[in-house]
Amino acid sequence: MGIQLDSGPTVKRHNYQQNAEINITPFVDVILVLLIIFMVAAPLATVDVPVDLPSNASTPSAPPTEPVYISVQADGGIFVQEQAVPLGQLANLTHGVTAGQLETRLFLRGDQAVEYGALMRVMNVLQKAGYSRISLVASEELEL
Repeated sequence: MGIQLDSGPTVKRHNYQQNAEINITPFVDVILVLLIIFMVAAPLATVDVPVDLPSNASTPSAPPTEPVYISVQADGGIFVQEQAVPLGQLANLTHGVTAGQLETRLFLRGDQAVEYGALMRVMNVLQKAGYSRISLVASEELEL
């Protein structure tokens, strides 16, 4: 907000006239800069690079006392603990192993050669059965 000062001889000390116009030029400049930044950064946020995800460099967390492992082999074979199971019976066998406790953490292990879609089908069957705590297991990264 600006004020206008008269330079005439009748100017009193507090007789200023207020200018009620807002200068929005800096605001528009900031908005345009942000718009340009987001327009440049948006295409960079998409993932379009093929990756190989089986190794993990973080420190492994302590396993629970009775872990439940679900394994998917390279040929598509599915195992709950060490028992082979078809995909249609996966939910029933998992309910039997976990005694029906849906809060049990399940560890999903997939072979490196397993296609991503097969692993997701197994995960979807488990989620539809009510299991929401599913962790993916990876081998530790070898330090060279």
